[in-house]
Amino acid sequence: MAIRAVVFDIGGVLEITGPMDFTRTWETRLGLAPGEIRGRLADMWAAGAVGGVTEAALLEATVERLGLTAAEVELMMADFWVQYLGVGNTELIGYVRQLRPRFRTGILSNSFVGAREREQAAYGLESLVDDLVYSHEVGVSKPEARIYELTCARHGVAPGELLFVDDLEVNVAAARSLGIHALQFRDNAQVIAGIEEIVSGAPG
Repeated sequence: MAIRAVVFDIGGVLEITGPMDFTRTWETRLGLAPGEIRGRLADMWAAGAVGGVTEAALLEATVERLGLTAAEVELMMADFWVQYLGVGNTELIGYVRQLRPRFRTGILSNSFVGAREREQAAYGLESLVDDLVYSHEVGVSKPEARIYELTCARHGVAPGELLFVDDLEVNVAAARSLGIHALQFRDNAQVIAGIEEIVSGAPG
């Protein structure tokens, strides 16, 4: 079955990101124990990943639960977004751009409320690909089967016609279990060569 669509994760693939450790700085600043910020806000962070809370509600809860001012929360969230967005993987973004019109292209991302707008402003992802599936917009996240099935449906392809690239082994394994071709991202050269091998039908 020929590949008709190629879909990419964002963080760790199209964006080069490091650890999300902004909370350590803020816990030190606020005199909190390690892990306390995430502990107090765990339900809100989880809801933000699947669209169960608005940005405004998240900010309000952070003010209340951490005893901060709105201005302090805005500063903390600015640190969050700097780490979340990382820097653009310009070589791979350029490669993705030239895949069309040979293939449909897309994004499948475990995301957080507010991510689409910020990633669009930073990297112009909406013009890069044909379709974007964000977990916070569709209410389900990787590695759940439903988000892969939704991605196939939105591209109008069968699982065997989709190639998916992600940096996490668990997400790659979940895609493969559904019959999707999947590659784990390690570096640009490796993943570009892997894509070209799969789409050409070469044995690997």
